[in-house]
Amino acid sequence: MDTMTLRTFIALAQIKNFTKTAQQLFVAQSTVTNRIHDLEEEVGTPLFTRSRKQVDLTPAGQKFQVYAQRFIALEITALQDIQTSPVYAKKIQIGTTNTIYECHLQKRLRSFLQGKPSISLHVTISHTTDMLQKLQEGILDAVFSFSALFRDGYICRPYRTDALVLVCRADDTTYASGITKDDLQKIDYLFCNFALQGVGLYIQDLFPRHHRFPLEIDNSTKLPQYVAAGIGYTFLPRSLIEDDLLAGRLRAVPLLNFAPPKVDSYYITRSPSTVPQLLENCFFE
Repeated sequence: MDTMTLRTFIALAQIKNFTKTAQQLFVAQSTVTNRIHDLEEEVGTPLFTRSRKQVDLTPAGQKFQVYAQRFIALEITALQDIQTSPVYAKKIQIGTTNTIYECHLQKRLRSFLQGKPSISLHVTISHTTDMLQKLQEGILDAVFSFSALFRDGYICRPYRTDALVLVCRADDTTYASGITKDDLQKIDYLFCNFALQGVGLYIQDLFPRHHRFPLEIDNSTKLPQYVAAGIGYTFLPRSLIEDDLLAGRLRAVPLLNFAPPKVDSYYITRSPSTVPQLLENCFFE
C-alpha cells in the first residue's frame, strides 16, 4: 500500500468516476482500475460499489477513507518538517477554530511573527473533532478549541472567556431600551450553529423547533456583515464585533430578563508540550 494508491483512492472517492479520476491524475484509466483493485485485494474487502455512471464508497470504503486522508496528511507534515528551511530552528503546527482565530489568535500571531522568531508556524483552521484527532496523532502540536480535553498525557488550559452579545445594525432602534426573551420570537434571527457545547444548545433552545431563520450559517465570523446591512439580529462573541461596535456599524441590544452563557475556549497540547515557551507566552500574554 503506497501513497500514490491512497491518493488515487481518495481522488476516486471524491470524483466517483474512473475516467474522470484518470484524467485528473494524468494517468490511464487502466492504471486507476489496477490501483483500486490491488488496494481492495490488500484490504480484503470491496471499497467501492460500481454502476454504469459512477462508483460509490461501501461502508468499509467510508471507514478506510478517514484513515487514508490521515495517512496522506501525516506524510505531508513529515515532508514539510524535514524540508523546513534551516533558518528556522523549529516548526510548530497549530490548529484553531475560525472564531478563536479571528477573535484572539491572529493578532497575537502577527505580533509574534513581527519579532522574526526562529520558529516557523503552520496554522490549520478546522473543526474541533478533526483537530483533536490530529493532535492525538501527533500531526498538530497544539489546538485552540471550544471543547476541553481532560485526559492523561495532555495539557488543557482555559484560554479566553467571551461574553455573548445580541447585535443589530447601528441605526436599528426597535429595541433600543432592551429586548425580552419572548421578544426574540419577533425578530429576524441569523442562526449560527456555534458548535460551542452548551452555548449552541442554549441558542437553539431560545427558539421553537418550527422557527424559521432568514439565514443559517456555520461560521460566526461571516455574520457581522449581514447584520451591518440590516438583515437581522444575532448573538456573537463580543471580541469578534468589538471593532464594529466602536465604529458604529453594529449596536448591542440590552437583554432585559435573561443572560446568555459565557463562551469559553481552551488551549490544548500534549504533555510534555512540544510548543516553545516563547510561543506559549505569546498566546497568553
